[in-house]
Amino acid sequence: MSSNMTDGKTIILRLEIDTNLAQFGRAATAIEQAKGDIIAIDVIHTDRNKSLRDLTVKISEHGAAERLTTALKSLEGIRLVHISDRTFLLHLGGKITVQPKTPIQNRDDLSRVYTPDVARVCQAIFEEPSKAYTLTVKRNMVAVVSDGSAVLGLGNIGPYAAMPVMEGKAMLFKQFADVDAFPICLDTQDTEAIIATIINIAPAFGGINLEDISAPRCFEIEQRLRGVLDIPVFHDDQHGTAVVLYAGLLNALKLTGRKLSEARIVVCGIGAAGTACSKMLLAGGAEHIVGVDREGILTANQTYDNAMWQWYAEHTNSQRQSGSLADALKDADVFIGVSAGGILTRALIETMAKDPVVFAMANPEPEIRPELAEDIVAVFATGRSDYPNQINNVLCFPGIFRGALDSRATTINEEMKLAAAEAIASVISDDELSPMYIVPSVFNNRVVEEVRRRVIQAAQQSGVSRRQTRE
Repeated sequence: MSSNMTDGKTIILRLEIDTNLAQFGRAATAIEQAKGDIIAIDVIHTDRNKSLRDLTVKISEHGAAERLTTALKSLEGIRLVHISDRTFLLHLGGKITVQPKTPIQNRDDLSRVYTPDVARVCQAIFEEPSKAYTLTVKRNMVAVVSDGSAVLGLGNIGPYAAMPVMEGKAMLFKQFADVDAFPICLDTQDTEAIIATIINIAPAFGGINLEDISAPRCFEIEQRLRGVLDIPVFHDDQHGTAVVLYAGLLNALKLTGRKLSEARIVVCGIGAAGTACSKMLLAGGAEHIVGVDREGILTANQTYDNAMWQWYAEHTNSQRQSGSLADALKDADVFIGVSAGGILTRALIETMAKDPVVFAMANPEPEIRPELAEDIVAVFATGRSDYPNQINNVLCFPGIFRGALDSRATTINEEMKLAAAEAIASVISDDELSPMYIVPSVFNNRVVEEVRRRVIQAAQQSGVSRRQTRE
């Protein structure tokens, strides 16, 4: 295991010690000299000649794991059987499981859940298909679907390597909103094959959460599925980010005394997330948005091969400004980054308007680290959990799907997304609101319930709810 997988974490070392050649103290000394701190020892097996032990070791310095491994391997009579960290141990065998709601204890139970009595339930659904929502898992089941083409900051790593992320997403659905979700990683990156597969599996699910599918294919996949299926299809990398971004920006603008319609906003990185964030802002009333990507400011004065860039240029930048990121940022009120680490400098921020708002959301490395500019900005947000104001999709997708499922919505529309964003923003009271606290914690138990409540209202008011739920 390479050191970059373990530095700053707790690791577990399994050591086999030949007691005729070495004592445990030699291993402990080597670990201490390599800047490791032994916090627990478990004896797995011991006899006259050998001792097998698991050592839980905390390391913090860069390269400590590599030094520690090298030191232990050099000791005579001591064999490093394996090294693992708690994250890998947590993933052993996967992170989720499927369990029956009712145990099968006798033949009568068996006949009711399976043959022959289950046939009556099948016939009831055949005669009235809508009963699938009351008599199957469909009412509370979401498919988390990915092709592994754009996973986190890792890129195109494929369906097998994407599974741990999709399993984690399923855990979050259940933990935060009691939504059952199942990870489905497809061994194809063909747009038509992905669309056809999801259409074919849709009868089992009440919603489809598209995840980590690269742009621009993700746009077409979502759009076409939404046109065919009568259940919500939600690409979280686009819309989850947009909802939480909008929630945070509402509070940031409140703090700085600005109106969304008047704020000059620069969006850097016009991919899936950047486009969705901009559409959300436009729907919320923003009137001054300029988008910047590799070719500079997107403007209707030019024609782009990328269809999404073309749409973006035609619907933003009403002044048809051109140039670079530096040109876009001059006198801007807000910077929204969903691009690449390190592309924003302190000098560029200093050209923005007074009390600028900076959302540097690139992961794992933000466009600029907060410590490099927090003294010259009014509000700073990132996508990272180790800084204040994390723009985290977890604030959105559990509650928005909970509301969509409970209202049996046919889609998740703009009205529902705006309602979700306003709900997230409202969880922070005026007394609590501060530059270091513009979005609530993902563990705030009010978030999901407030998002759910407002999403149900929006679904009913916009006519996409198939179930009138009183809230």
